[in-house]
Amino acid sequence: MIDHFGINCVHWEESKSFYDKVLGVLGYTRQMDFEAAIGYGADGHPSFWIGDASVGDVSGPNREMHLAFVAKDAESVQAFYRTALALGAEPLHEPRMWPEYHDNYYGAFVRDPEGNNVEAVFHGGGPDVSGPPV
Repeated sequence: MIDHFGINCVHWEESKSFYDKVLGVLGYTRQMDFEAAIGYGADGHPSFWIGDASVGDVSGPNREMHLAFVAKDAESVQAFYRTALALGAEPLHEPRMWPEYHDNYYGAFVRDPEGNNVEAVFHGGGPDVSGPPV
């Protein structure tokens, strides 16, 4: 169900050191590092992210949390996005390929009613170009 999630850290340098060490003893390492966001996990799959809370749009006392749900296929990512928008969710990123994450990463992002960044992701690539539009 849960593919990955992320939290934001006010004490960025201290948090990086903390998670490097405590997750390291559990066998997890940095899988991706975008300077303002670091993904920890194993075998090339970052499943826990920390983000620098001082970077980006901060609205309110706490910055949004990020939560990504596993989708069974690209069509499910599209259905997630359409359903969320029909329910009044704010669109963040329509369904598309995200090659900066990996070659077959297909995801869509919305803001939930509480202001969190919620995603559906399929790791098997996008829809067939002859398939139905988003």
